[in-house]
Amino acid sequence: MFQSTRKPQTSLGSAVAMFEVIYHSIVRSVRKAHNNAFMAIAMNMLQMVIFVLAFYVMFSVLGLRGAAIRGDFLLYIMTGIFLYMTHTKSLGAVVGAEGPASPMMQHAPMNTIVSICSAALGALYVQVLSLFMILFIYHVAFTPIHIEEPFPAFGMLLLAWFTGCALGLVLLALKPWFPTFVSIFTQIYQRANMIASGKMFVANTLPGFMLAMFDWNPLFHAIDQSRGYTFINYNPRYSSWEYAWWVGVILVMVGLMGEFYTRRHASISWGARR
Repeated sequence: MFQSTRKPQTSLGSAVAMFEVIYHSIVRSVRKAHNNAFMAIAMNMLQMVIFVLAFYVMFSVLGLRGAAIRGDFLLYIMTGIFLYMTHTKSLGAVVGAEGPASPMMQHAPMNTIVSICSAALGALYVQVLSLFMILFIYHVAFTPIHIEEPFPAFGMLLLAWFTGCALGLVLLALKPWFPTFVSIFTQIYQRANMIASGKMFVANTLPGFMLAMFDWNPLFHAIDQSRGYTFINYNPRYSSWEYAWWVGVILVMVGLMGEFYTRRHASISWGARR
């Protein structure tokens, strides 16, 4: 009662205050993996490097390098690994965001939209920083890289992030109702995308019956399109970035409606019976 009453803010002031809360929430989400933010980013970079080396060795041992696109072989692997990691990390970050029954929601400026935005933007920040640092080290220490259309290729990375966040939003809305199902589905989806994302092959080389097994996946389209923008001698014919975009938009709409409904009915006592 000794506090002064809050003065009404303008729309710009409210937006700035909201972005400030989101910024601090992003910092908190980045530091979740490790107390030191630099170590959290370094661990993510190490995970990416291990993935790239593992696929490089696998392609070399199995003799699949000839099936890759003509050009820098490591860049071919990176276009798949970077988008896959961005998609799965953003999915996991949004699913693990603070829900409506979280103790964090007791703080006045905090709400579920801030929690979701901070988780998604925190995952994007870590992945993009890791991407640029790895490409810089590879460019300087090993061989100069050339990306034919860098901005559209980076747009496909953002598309993979967007579709991962969209699916994560749907799962976050379902999480208070079906926590076990959401946990199992998230793990299965992330593991299945090791193959279903198409990062180990290109769509132009697949026969029709195999193409039907992968073209449902928006990440498959984003990875194939990114290779079309990265390499001058590859023109993707069986994928479309518009498909991935509209799937992401539909999932965001469904997720927002589900999150709104869940927020109105969620209770902290739900977890008492589990």
